[in-house]
Amino acid sequence: MRENYYTLKSFGTDEIIISKSRFIAHCERAETEEEAIAFINKIKKEHHSATHNCSAYLIGEHNQIQKANDDGEPSGTAGVPMLEVLKKQNLKDTVVVVTRYFGGIKLGAGGLVRAYGKSTTVGIEAATVVERRLHSLMKVSVSYTWLGKVENAIRNSSYILDNIEYTDDVDFYTFVPKEEVEDFTNWIIEMTNGQCKVDCNKQEFLEFDKQ
Repeated sequence: MRENYYTLKSFGTDEIIISKSRFIAHCERAETEEEAIAFINKIKKEHHSATHNCSAYLIGEHNQIQKANDDGEPSGTAGVPMLEVLKKQNLKDTVVVVTRYFGGIKLGAGGLVRAYGKSTTVGIEAATVVERRLHSLMKVSVSYTWLGKVENAIRNSSYILDNIEYTDDVDFYTFVPKEEVEDFTNWIIEMTNGQCKVDCNKQEFLEFDKQ
């Protein structure tokens, strides 16, 4: 299972104008190739009158699926530069479509490469990059004697307190980065003089804005 990686927070779009041509970038998260293709087809339908709808996407933990499409632009001047921007920013599970409305002035191969690369960059900025970090949801069970001390300690720590359940004991459900589970467990045990039970409830990703 993958651990920490970068992807897009949500859909984003932005445009630039170069030599009277409009380049409109549309960026989205896509966790399967089917989602990526559906997104590309959606944008193509919305901009069916555009001169080009070029696309690129990366899917999978190790970028197992990656495709680039020039959609009629000279080979290698659109889709590949777009894909290279995704790789340079270390993005995963990301699809981008750049729509071009031709303005009547040819840009040449180098100009096209720069235009599609820049368009992809501004589209990514509009969508916002997030880091998905794998966390363990830890369940800490203690007697009511320890309620105040444990709650205050967790709330004042870097760990994320998700929920507290009050039954025969008090159960604290806390998100802990996967690599810190051992330290967290030892911390709780020491704090309660061993009068606790600590278990991993499940693992899931939490999202944080890229620093």
